[in-house]
Parts: sequence; structure tokens; C-alpha cells
Amino acid sequence: MSRFAALKEEVYRANMRLPELGLVLFTFGNASAVDRDAGVFAIKPSGVPYGELRQEDIVICDLDARVVEGELRPSSDTKTHAVLYRAWPEIGGVVHTHSTYGTAWAQSLRDVPIFGTTHADHLTTAIPCAPPMDDALIEGDYEEMTGHQIVDYLRDQGLDYRQVEMLLVGSHAPFTWGKTVDGAVYNSAVCEEVAKMAYLTLQLNPGAGELKESLRRKHYARKHGADAYYGQEGE
Repeated sequence: MSRFAALKEEVYRANMRLPELGLVLFTFGNASAVDRDAGVFAIKPSGVPYGELRQEDIVICDLDARVVEGELRPSSDTKTHAVLYRAWPEIGGVVHTHSTYGTAWAQSLRDVPIFGTTHADHLTTAIPCAPPMDDALIEGDYEEMTGHQIVDYLRDQGLDYRQVEMLLVGSHAPFTWGKTVDGAVYNSAVCEEVAKMAYLTLQLNPGAGELKESLRRKHYARKHGADAYYGQEGE
């Protein structure tokens, strides 16, 4: 039995949540989780349809994206996940999807505006959209550079990865992360739903204004930080 069996199970279950939540079709996505103590992360294998995925297919890689355990090739996005794990020590999971509304905003090269309190429950800014990378980087180590593109853009915008746990890669699709892989899956679902709401808002009212600052602060603070009071104690 693999010494990473528990990690593989966690990542298998997280990956299987993506089609259940309507966030992926066919092979359009991947989820991973890191074991910091062991210096490895587990990720979906490349090109395996979700309907055929088995727990034993999950691939274990080190933080330089080298395969440690597994018979199949890891996701083509493995290097991107590895960059995020190396750059951000407080994350435990990463998810990449090509969900419909999030990807539509990414293809439009637009941030997802913050129109309402559903969005503000999770972050107080727009969901950022990083611009497409330069041609020279695309022609180089593309997946590695995608990871740096995410990290660099968030930093350059003055955003904290612990508070903004989702980003659209321009002309590509969403990436999300969290303290756990389950948290990253949750954030993927939130990103898609908020992107859908924003799209519909603009269809109903193309001149809709963004949420005022007081409501942003109030709704975010209810769920996050020392004075949060949403939910039950100990959750």
C-alpha cells in the first residue's frame, strides 16, 4: 500500500467533486493537495476522463513537479501547481477548471466586478484577471510560467493570496486555491457562481454599479477574521 494513500484519497475525492459541481467536462480540469511535511503533492493524471478516474491513478510529485510515485503522467498543469505551492506556504490545495462563466470572463480579459454581497462574502475586490503572457514565455516552459504569471500578477496588484483565493488567467481559465484542497474546490464553485451572477447582472443592467465599500467590509468581516460571527463556533 502506498505511503501516500490518504493523500491520494483526498485528491481523488476532490477531483470527483468537480464534475459533480458542474465545474468540468471530460478532462477539463484538475485538483491537487500538498503534504508539506513530506514535500510532495498529489494531482490528477493527465487526460484521464473523470468517469474513468481511480484513486490509484492519482500521481505523487515533489515540489519541483518531478514524479515520486505513479504509473501515469501527471496533469499537464503540474508545474503550475508546483509554483503556487513553492510560492505560497499557507495553501494546501489548488484547483484549475475551465468552468463556463469563469472561463468566459477570462477569455474576455476582464476582472469579475464585485456587484453584490455574495461576492463580498468571499473577497472584497474584483476577481482579478491576469493578462495573457508574452509570446516568449508561451514558447518556453509554458506551465511553469503560468504559475509565475499568477503569483506575480497577484503581488503586482497588491493582493494577498490568503484573502484573494481565485484568479482568472487571461485567454485561459480560472485557478483557485485554499488552505485545503476541499477549500480550493469550494473556491472554484464560488468563482463560477459569482462570475455567472456578474454576467447576468450586466445583462439586466449594463450600467450596474459595483458594491459600495461599507457592504463589502461588512459582509467579508462577518465570515472572516477575529470578529467573524457567521456560522457556528468551532467550525
